[in-house]
Amino acid sequence: MEILTAAFLGPIADMIAEPLFLLEVMIGGVLTGVMYSLVALGFVLIFKASGVFNFAQGIMVLFAALTLVGLMERGVPIWLALAITIAVMVVLAMAIERIVLRPLVNQADITLFMATIGLTFFLEGFGEILWGSNVKKLDIGIPDRSIDVGGVLINTFDVNAAVIAAVLVAVLAVLFQRTKIGRALRAVADDHQAALSVGISLTSIWVIVWAVAGIVALVAGIMWGGKSGVQFSLSLIALKALPVLILGGLTSVPGAIVGGLIIGVGEKVAEVFWGPYIGGAIENWFAYVIAVAFLWFRPQGLFGERIIERV
Repeated sequence: MEILTAAFLGPIADMIAEPLFLLEVMIGGVLTGVMYSLVALGFVLIFKASGVFNFAQGIMVLFAALTLVGLMERGVPIWLALAITIAVMVVLAMAIERIVLRPLVNQADITLFMATIGLTFFLEGFGEILWGSNVKKLDIGIPDRSIDVGGVLINTFDVNAAVIAAVLVAVLAVLFQRTKIGRALRAVADDHQAALSVGISLTSIWVIVWAVAGIVALVAGIMWGGKSGVQFSLSLIALKALPVLILGGLTSVPGAIVGGLIIGVGEKVAEVFWGPYIGGAIENWFAYVIAVAFLWFRPQGLFGERIIERV
């Protein structure tokens, strides 16, 4: 009992004794959380439009980053490589809609889910054939160093990545809340049949949403690849997005943002302050502990819709 009490109260005492260090850790968690939100956003967009839980979102992040860095290694200027990669992700979205989604319309959810798993392995193998399996360095011109701001160390790369991600999220929010495409997306998300009855093309909406998810994956791949290198383990970042989705709700864009921030801050604080007391590597699994705790009392997430089934 005394050991458990010390393990709980010790970190709290450390946080009180070192407020500036706590602030530094929390800022780092916020910046990481924004990156998690960016990955989770791809899941939310596709699920809202088509009801498909896209297990391939992680490999789309990797495939986009591989394409960009592969083109740059072959001497293509970064601006042109970026434009070509965006075009590749749009073409990929069109191919997925035509080859994978359209033949499976009205099939069971598990069928569509399994199709995205198959898509994951296909893109992984295809990316390896095209660009190889070696770790690639991605230099996008953003400095990666720590600066002292009032006694708090802040990583400049993380700040720039968070700002870029925040701008992209804001643009997407405006796109889906203030434009005709956004209204059509919300209509499709609410009721496919009703959307069809008023002349909204499901196939067009699916292509647009998968293309936007591909661009989101590209931005996430650039940010994560620039920080840790472009490698096949990058696709596993999607697994970190799952707790974010559980917290925020699978259908909520604001939920993806808030969930990412909670997970980012929570795992950093746990790793730094609780890690020395109960063992290291807390950061690898703490997000899932938070997710399980949420499932106990709010399984639909903070911003998800409560589903009531009458039997």
